[in-house]
Amino acid sequence: MNSEVARAFGGRLRVRVCGLLVVHDQILLVNHEGLYNHHFWAPPGGGLHLGETAHEALVREFAEETGIQVNVCDFLFACELIQAPLHAIELFFRVEYKAGAVRVGRDPELSDSEQLIRGVKWVPLAELEHWAPHTLHGMFAKVQKPAQILDLRGYFGLLPVVQND
Repeated sequence: MNSEVARAFGGRLRVRVCGLLVVHDQILLVNHEGLYNHHFWAPPGGGLHLGETAHEALVREFAEETGIQVNVCDFLFACELIQAPLHAIELFFRVEYKAGAVRVGRDPELSDSEQLIRGVKWVPLAELEHWAPHTLHGMFAKVQKPAQILDLRGYFGLLPVVQND
């Protein structure tokens, strides 16, 4: 993890929101570099600001990271990750596409030279079955098939991301 990421996001509990946007059996994922020593794909999302609702934060994060507007729908599940210096509780919602064109966004908390976001793309859910588990958000390990992620309910503890190359 690079030092600016640790400074910006580490050393405190963060409450995050994440959106699962699935259209025609494809899920929208954001590629991050700098969190680990490998690329990492996760649903769009990010931290809540003081005074901001979870729905407001998720709409803002989708706009920042992907350039699109969404409608926030059902709350699905929560997960917790503790991997020093990070400690995050993430709230996952199903979202629907509203407007806009997908583009690679940015994290406003980080400088231009330390941006984490490297790509945004629609990925067929069936294709994710062939991806290395450490390259995907840990919630995908909680299901047998990636499409089942929309069926998860409850509170999950995530193990630290480990690269097994």
